[in-house]
Amino acid sequence: MYAPIPAHGALVSLTAFGADEVRRHGQAWFARLARAAGADGVEVRGELLREDAEGELDALAALAAEAGLARVYSSPRGMWDAAGRLDEAAVREGLDRAARLGAGWLKMSIGGFAPRAPAGLAALRALLAGHPVELLVENDQTESAGTVPALAAFFRAADDAGMPLGMTFDMGNWHWVGECPLRAAGAFASRVRYVHCKGVLRRPDRWVAVPLESSAAPWRAVLRALPAAPRAIEYPLTGADLGRVTGQALDALRRLEQSSNGNE
Repeated sequence: MYAPIPAHGALVSLTAFGADEVRRHGQAWFARLARAAGADGVEVRGELLREDAEGELDALAALAAEAGLARVYSSPRGMWDAAGRLDEAAVREGLDRAARLGAGWLKMSIGGFAPRAPAGLAALRALLAGHPVELLVENDQTESAGTVPALAAFFRAADDAGMPLGMTFDMGNWHWVGECPLRAAGAFASRVRYVHCKGVLRRPDRWVAVPLESSAAPWRAVLRALPAAPRAIEYPLTGADLGRVTGQALDALRRLEQSSNGNE
């Protein structure tokens, strides 16, 4: 059973609980915690699935259906390989796993897409034709799949191929590739269907994800520039009382949505 994504939902990406902890307890354990904390849905992460991926997806699907949780499946694989060829196996795997989960959305990056690959676009369109899962393209933390020019080129080519696609807008990832998130919001707002909410801080050696309120980035302006869409927490959630921490983060996310949409 496919669970529709609520128009103004507050979700939790299960990676927010830390890869080591999620692998130790399993994603179902954290999905239960997120639901008890008030989440409308969860984003299940392909890179955190256990060895029996199908069994874990079945368990997550049953739990989520019983709890009324919307589901997003996030694939760690890019749609195009490093040589610029469509990775049909990766796309099929993502669609199959999303379907098994009962997810409304499959989130993937474009990987090594090159505008000179129209045959790849035709093949992708054929894979998506009639499929109940909607593909959303995410900006990742790489030059080939996370910059404004790279994504703009892909979306133009996909449109020309008769395949308009929506976008997962990750607010923080733009910083990893030296892009301005406000510029990106202006370029892609009309495509945005889903927002990854995370702030960023610069350490001497790298960027790190933090709660929005702790971020040095202009996150309020970015949220105002984006359309109303489901939002997911994708920054670290930690603390002795993890349920309370998660509930507070979800409440804060909903308040920010109301504020950025002019409802306060």
